[in-house]
Amino acid sequence: MAKKPLLSLLLVITSLLALAQQPDAAGMKQLLLNQDTLKALSEDIFNGKGDDGRQRATEAFIPLLVRTLKTKYSFRFRFDSLKTISIQYPQDSAFRIFTWALERENGFYRHYGAIQMNTADGQLKLFPLFDASDYMTNTDTISDNKSWFGCLYYNIVHRHYFNKEYYTLFGWDANNPRSQKKIVEMLTFKNGVPVLGGPFFSFAEDSTPKPTRNRFIIEYKKESTATLNYNKELDMIVFDHLISETNEPMKKFTYVTDMDYEGFKWQAGKWMHVNKIFHDAIPLGKGAPTPQPLDQKKKSMTQPKSAEDFQQETPKKPAKKKQ
Repeated sequence: MAKKPLLSLLLVITSLLALAQQPDAAGMKQLLLNQDTLKALSEDIFNGKGDDGRQRATEAFIPLLVRTLKTKYSFRFRFDSLKTISIQYPQDSAFRIFTWALERENGFYRHYGAIQMNTADGQLKLFPLFDASDYMTNTDTISDNKSWFGCLYYNIVHRHYFNKEYYTLFGWDANNPRSQKKIVEMLTFKNGVPVLGGPFFSFAEDSTPKPTRNRFIIEYKKESTATLNYNKELDMIVFDHLISETNEPMKKFTYVTDMDYEGFKWQAGKWMHVNKIFHDAIPLGKGAPTPQPLDQKKKSMTQPKSAEDFQQETPKKPAKKKQ
């Protein structure tokens, strides 16, 4: 009988602790006020007049975001009004990642972001992300937050293996006027500092094995669409198999899907490549949904495609045909 009162007491204490780990009234007021300004600036980053206007909005947005996040327990505030900023959380809520893109008039993009850690005392611990993708001669690298392959993250998948946490990040890069990219890479923490990339994408089980990759990237035609996301039903990363529509494999901007799918299966702390996922033919008009092409102007960046949009692009396993 004594167990029930003890359980009730523990639930009350847990609830009180959860309530205590919230911004106080003054903090909440400031967060709401700053969110309004951040919202206006984020819309100017997206819709501002010319490169200079969008750059000025970015330069004003960054310091205000940092000041806002310094509010104690700001991690509990979700910034739901920032529709043009992608904010992603892993399943364990150990951190969250802010990312956004600045479009240039020449059709190229620069990305910005930050990782905010979920601290026990509510104090800010922030790692800014510096986009170095334009200067990377080798994209298959292990880097830190100061040398980031810039993109908009749209999903995070958490795995625990041998007392270590692994976070698989899925990102989209609008890239340039001719092609776009999707990226999947691992985020780990070493001595509390983020490490981006690592030898986690293995092709060892392929009929012709290829070297393990630190980061997996697909690049394809600007007007086309391609899937790269985690599929809960299959418990796998699923992505489109791409081919050059002009038979010029060196030109990534000619790549389109051929309606076949590859993937990665989590095995022993790595994502192991699966060359072909669906062995049954998908009847025309059924099976994997075909997403609408991206609007190459403003729409594609306003809604960097929400996590839900990208989930919808991930094909489901086709139903077996009746014998």
